Amino acid sequence: MIRLHRTRLLFGDNGIEKLKKSTVMVVGCGAVGSFAIEALARTGIGNLIIIDFDSVEESNINRQLFATESTTGISKVGVAATRIRDINPDINVTALNMFFDENSNLEVIPDYIIDAIDTVESKIALYKWAHKKNIPLISSMGAASKTDISKIKIARLSKTSVCPLASRIRRMVRDCELPDILCVYSDEVPAPVVGHAKNLGSIITVTGTFGLMLANWVIREIIQ
Repeated sequence: MIRLHRTRLLFGDNGIEKLKKSTVMVVGCGAVGSFAIEALARTGIGNLIIIDFDSVEESNINRQLFATESTTGISKVGVAATRIRDINPDINVTALNMFFDENSNLEVIPDYIIDAIDTVESKIALYKWAHKKNIPLISSMGAASKTDISKIKIARLSKTSVCPLASRIRRMVRDCELPDILCVYSDEVPAPVVGHAKNLGSIITVTGTFGLMLANWVIREIIQ
């Protein structure tokens, strides 16, 4: 397969087969999730499960890979599925247009999970589900209000610092007696909020790096 020639040179035939046979679930197809999905698709993951309940908005264009003028108003999973198949039509895509919460009952069981959810309660629900099913998971912490990609790291949740989202989730994970989650986070001090903005500012270089680091961890785990 020519489209995976450079990947095959790096990982060999055995590595390509491992990637092809693997199933990865990405929950959240926005700023962080879109880059994780793109990386997985271009690297040759054979089965992708993508979950999101939202549609593309014009305000997403500055940071979300799937957001363009032509995709505004379309479901994010719909846009993502089309793009994945355009990158590699051999990928088996399961697109679930849904909001993940404690009532979610999925029949699909992936090999790995990437959490790119914005809502704290949904993140905890996903952690619980993954723990119950014994599925390895890596989670994105807060990428908003950050500009320095050199501050982005991978660590266990208990080892994170500075990130306000990680601090909140750390308490909830401890209260729920869940395992110490592996996560991508930034220890950069967040930029001050301007005015009384409901949403925090964010830039694609940071959100994209978060997503690529999440995907890279999964790829390395599969290969190794």
